[in-house]
Amino acid sequence: MTEPVFTDPAAPAPAPADAAAPAAASQSSVASGPAWERSVIEKWMQDSLAEQRAARRWKYGMRLAWLLFFATLIWLGMDRSVGMHNTDVSRPHTAVVEIQGEIAPGADASAEAVITSLRSAFEDEGALAVVLLINSPGGSPVQAGIMNDEIRRLKALHKKPVYVVVEETCASAAYYIAVAADQIFVDKASIVGSIGVLMDGFGFTGLMDKLGVERRLMTAGQNKGFLDPFSPQTEKQKEFAQSMLNQIHQQFIGAVKDGRGDRLKETPETFSGLFWTGDQAVKMGLADHLGNLDYVAREVVKAPEIIDYTRRENVAERLVKRFGASMGESMASALRYAPGLR
Repeated sequence: MTEPVFTDPAAPAPAPADAAAPAAASQSSVASGPAWERSVIEKWMQDSLAEQRAARRWKYGMRLAWLLFFATLIWLGMDRSVGMHNTDVSRPHTAVVEIQGEIAPGADASAEAVITSLRSAFEDEGALAVVLLINSPGGSPVQAGIMNDEIRRLKALHKKPVYVVVEETCASAAYYIAVAADQIFVDKASIVGSIGVLMDGFGFTGLMDKLGVERRLMTAGQNKGFLDPFSPQTEKQKEFAQSMLNQIHQQFIGAVKDGRGDRLKETPETFSGLFWTGDQAVKMGLADHLGNLDYVAREVVKAPEIIDYTRRENVAERLVKRFGASMGESMASALRYAPGLR
């Protein structure tokens, strides 16, 4: 006989065991599905907003950079008298242009910078004479040759004398420039001369052989790599380089003889590349007199007021020169955050 089972008539009938699992899984799927999609949408929206903010920052930054750039150009246009004294340039005075440091393209003593200053000095009617104040060990023979030629041209054009005053050093390419002047004044302890040309470098072929390092240099043209420090030099290549140096040396010697004329007391050592004190240079005819800038302005030019025409970069000009490089770096950095370029 089957035993009776006592149950509450109001209680729901229990679900079969095998139907409970699918029902639970279905409910879990319904709950997790919309949550996952919502999470993806929220992340996409956050990334999109971040990219839009980055794009706006880049746009505003570019506008500010261009504004600063144009403001700098306006500033430069209004301030071209950097390096000159605030004085009435129509009055008689001695014009000064400095040649300081290495003579090289892009340097303060480049042909472009010095010639710009010289033209301003020569064109001023109040300038009775132009003085080159030199303190340089030398540099590029090309830059020096350009300046030498231009000084001669400006002298003939404006009919004004040019004097050189040497401070510490006037050697090599600096002396190449100095000989274009009418007279050269030095201090008794100045270093003057070094009339020669050099080409320097290093050779590592012996060391590479000891270390077992092989140089793999490919060229089109058998002499294309003859100045490579890791490759051996042939006698023919050495002769070619020496011939080129000799030609440039002769150009230098010609400029010195032309500029100094009969004042030069030539000896076998004059053009050997040696240098001398200012006192010796006067005795050898490489310089004319002992004297400083004030002495020349007061006693030679007879215009003790000195005005400096040297063109010098101000803060704004340096900013403009570096603007391109800094903008390039900023653009490369900002592109990482631009929309679609992640």
